[in-house]
Amino acid sequence: MLKTTKTSLAALAVALAAPAVIAVPAQAQEAAAQDVAPLQNLVDEVAIPYEEFQLENGLTVIVHEDRKAPIVGVAVWYNVGSKDEPKGQTGFAHLFEHLMFNGSENAPNDYFQYLQEMGATDYNGTTNFDRTNYFQTVPTGALERALWLESDRMGYLLGAVTQEKLDNQRGVVQNEKRQGDNQPGGLVFYEIVKTLYPEGHPYDHTPIGSMADLDAASLEDVRNWFRDNYGPNNATLVLAGDISPAEARPLVEKYFGPIARGPVNEPAQAKVTELTEDVRVVMQDQVAAANIAKYWSVPGITDRDLTALTVGANILGGLASSRLDNMLVRDEQIAVGVSAGNFAFQRVGILNLGATVRPGVEIETVEKRLDEIIAQYIAEGPTEDEVRRSATANLASTIRGLEQVGGFGGKAVTLAQGEVLAGDPGFFERQLEILATLTPAEVQAAMKKWMTKPSLTLVLQPGERTGEYEEAASVAASDADEAEAAPGANEITVTKERPAPPISELSDLEFPDVTETTLSNGITVYYAQRDAVPVTRVALSFDAGSAADPLEKRGLEGLTLGLMDEGTTTRTSQELAEAKERLGAVISFGGGSDRSTVTLSSLSANLAPSLELMTDIVRNPAFDQDELERVRTQTVTGIQQSLKSPEGLAFFTISPLIYGSNNAYGAPETVETVQAITREDLIDFKQRWLRPDNADIFVVSDMALSEVMPGLEAAFGNWQAPSVPKGTKAFDNIAKAPESSRIVLVNRPNSPQSYIIGGQITDVDAKDPAIIDLYNANNALGGNFLARLNMNLRETKGWSYGVRGSVNRQENAVSYFVSAPVQADRTGDAMAELIREVDEFVTTRGVTDEELTRIVNNEILQLPGQYETAGAVLSAIQGNVMYDRPMDYQETLAESYRAQTRESLDAAARAAIDPDRFTWVIVGDAEQVRPQLESLGLPVETVQPE
Repeated sequence: MLKTTKTSLAALAVALAAPAVIAVPAQAQEAAAQDVAPLQNLVDEVAIPYEEFQLENGLTVIVHEDRKAPIVGVAVWYNVGSKDEPKGQTGFAHLFEHLMFNGSENAPNDYFQYLQEMGATDYNGTTNFDRTNYFQTVPTGALERALWLESDRMGYLLGAVTQEKLDNQRGVVQNEKRQGDNQPGGLVFYEIVKTLYPEGHPYDHTPIGSMADLDAASLEDVRNWFRDNYGPNNATLVLAGDISPAEARPLVEKYFGPIARGPVNEPAQAKVTELTEDVRVVMQDQVAAANIAKYWSVPGITDRDLTALTVGANILGGLASSRLDNMLVRDEQIAVGVSAGNFAFQRVGILNLGATVRPGVEIETVEKRLDEIIAQYIAEGPTEDEVRRSATANLASTIRGLEQVGGFGGKAVTLAQGEVLAGDPGFFERQLEILATLTPAEVQAAMKKWMTKPSLTLVLQPGERTGEYEEAASVAASDADEAEAAPGANEITVTKERPAPPISELSDLEFPDVTETTLSNGITVYYAQRDAVPVTRVALSFDAGSAADPLEKRGLEGLTLGLMDEGTTTRTSQELAEAKERLGAVISFGGGSDRSTVTLSSLSANLAPSLELMTDIVRNPAFDQDELERVRTQTVTGIQQSLKSPEGLAFFTISPLIYGSNNAYGAPETVETVQAITREDLIDFKQRWLRPDNADIFVVSDMALSEVMPGLEAAFGNWQAPSVPKGTKAFDNIAKAPESSRIVLVNRPNSPQSYIIGGQITDVDAKDPAIIDLYNANNALGGNFLARLNMNLRETKGWSYGVRGSVNRQENAVSYFVSAPVQADRTGDAMAELIREVDEFVTTRGVTDEELTRIVNNEILQLPGQYETAGAVLSAIQGNVMYDRPMDYQETLAESYRAQTRESLDAAARAAIDPDRFTWVIVGDAEQVRPQLESLGLPVETVQPE
């Protein structure tokens, strides 16, 4: 079955062009919006042509051809999720997501090993209420190997599911649960599900499931679960990318055709529940400000009300210009943030609205206003302009997402989701058709229909944690337990020999040519062309970053960038938000420690008015005093909230210990430093740092340079530098690594996990080309899933959901960090293992031949997928400029990797990393953790968070 739509994505972008003049008064904006082409004309142009066929064993196959790069997105979706789990087997779907990565009969090792051998990118697996999926993007020459791998776990898995693997992955799942539960508000979702879905309803438990059910499951239980749910007739395979249906079919037949059908799985039916009365729940947790959220049970993805509810929620609290944001945050300033969303599952959905209370304001005040605004919205309905802005933003986001063939949200996922959950790969087209014809009256009717029903109001306020917490049982097997395992329970049985096919010749990376030119005022422009989607990305990058902050006013750079989007001399913050939405434009602010960057993502047809909006934001910020106080409050609340999370607290503590408390990289922003910032400081920062003689422009577009330059010249070519001197940064006071290691234990009572982070400053030059040797050495130690640290603490011990080592590269400093969230009762053991692994790696047990081969091959083979998107190209060009690299640097990487040896990687690691000079920070329950650290022989300082 061949399915196509009418024409290309380019036509959509042309149709989305907004009126040239967008700086219209608020009262005229609705009228101006009427000049835009009807949404139906726009939606008709979106296309993902595909061909669908089915094998005799019932496997559904969908192929979409996209020749932009020599890569193919491979996605396998199984039509089983947590809603299909019977009583006593909750969490099985999620557990099997883990087990299916742990090896099959002919690929018995961890699947990440085989994925890295192929040079796969964007690979992972996920489970939700409705489905389980696996995805990877592979070089075209490795597609046959990928199909062999996916078919082996579909048809030949059970012989490789051993008691040892089952026990290990139960431990990993437990730590995944602990990691989520350990976050502020980590118990809220359990309460939502329990309240909205009564016992016995298919959605009455979260996908993580019951640890008691998992602990009670026998090896035969989980094998039967697989037999019942993972046959080819319960699966969909999507191939999107550098392949045609004619090329795909024989390969799919070869590898998946021999797999026998399984039982027919009919996904559980589920009614949309309705509360009999309003429910109000108050919970406490380690949060900086109270949050009020309201939840309604609504229909699932196939109901026509889905689009109306989604658009309605965005207008009310999801868009930057939303009513809740405008009223509660901007005007009345009784909230520091709002949110809204419609989370649609296959059978049911959850509509929610929320507001985070401004510190000092009564919860009841915000809750009352929240209810009043909702009631007013339902009574009056949205305007035509609001509906159009929400739809345009939705369409623009769709276009951007369709640049990618795989990953979490590309074309393969779009087609697979439609087939598995709605029975139609082109389901997205149906949704866009509804979007095109959606009226304010329909939105109002849907909101009135569902939001006038009884709801759950959940208030999460600061205080000692409340709520029922389920601590997972330990499944760490003792030697005695292993001895009692049934004969053969840990042996792999191969039912059919299936040799792995070779990886064919692979294409080298073709990084786009980069052209360097200048505007009339001297700003350098770096341009590259990518035409997969009709989108232009423009990054205006200033040599500033958070390192430009005065020490006594840390946070100044971030506050300055934040205020630039909150009003100009001619537009209010509300008008800016609405203008961006009409254009489908996204303007973001960031850059990190060394650069301050304003980035525009524009539909190319709208580039001229989008650039006009961008230049107004950059060149004419109002820095209004009232807006400053509002954003300051939001920033302070954000700092306070980050210090409630284990990760935030850990990094806040360790940064000054590694870099020095008086260093530009080490001194974190605090409540006190942000409170000290004045409006005059913002103006001074902009004049000294955010100026044309301190800027570069980076562009990646489907348009030719000759088409882009006039807009850039009009926007920035006449911008002149102020008379005040440019700012300067100092990095001469970076701390030295200490002479010996120590531990700082930050007390966070009642934490089910401990967050461990350790690190040191190195002598590595960030601009030294040989730094790639350190990166690849770290890929053996801690840089990816297969690295030693993760394989030890996660895949062998089951004490953590994930452990990483990282080279933290800034323009003027390079540090090395190890991070590990671990179950609290194994903190000391985990610390001992981390110290041992790092020490052995830089002394007696360096990079092995197997590790070198795997790492080098993976780095080379993944290059085409790594630079698939325009965003990745834009980031790479910016990096080339920062680190003084040639513009063809990415194309030289393959040869540099091939030249690496065990000796070169070992030398890089040993020159940079000294485990005897690490500073360790552990965030956890000191009463439980400190006794575990005594045997390590390191000094321990216990501190209380402020």
